[in-house]
Amino acid sequence: RLMTVPGVGPVTALTFCSAVDDPARFSRSRAIGAHFGLTPRRYQSGETDRVGHISKQGDGLARQALYEAANVLLTRTSRWSSLKAWGMAIAKRSGMRRAKVAVARKLAVVLLGMWRDGTEFRWGKEAVVA
Repeated sequence: RLMTVPGVGPVTALTFCSAVDDPARFSRSRAIGAHFGLTPRRYQSGETDRVGHISKQGDGLARQALYEAANVLLTRTSRWSSLKAWGMAIAKRSGMRRAKVAVARKLAVVLLGMWRDGTEFRWGKEAVVA
């Protein structure tokens, strides 16, 4: 089921599943980005607020696999999805490397949600039949 996402192959799916182990241990899907170290490191003290590079905490192999999947999604996949459109908009604003990291984080959130719900990947915003 996880391999229905464009860019995610068997290695990425297995690496993700072994790194997460139990999807119920995350209270919300957004928390998985921080678990893999794909969120920006912050320094806050008083009035100072600096946002740095990604924190690189957590499983490095899973982070690398998600980054490669995001790379394939943004550069190699010809079919457009809402995830690819979102990533290309970030690439236009901030550059391709930052877009790949952002798509890798969002890809982890999507994969965890798919694993919990048992749903397939949705390419766009077409109407869902109940």
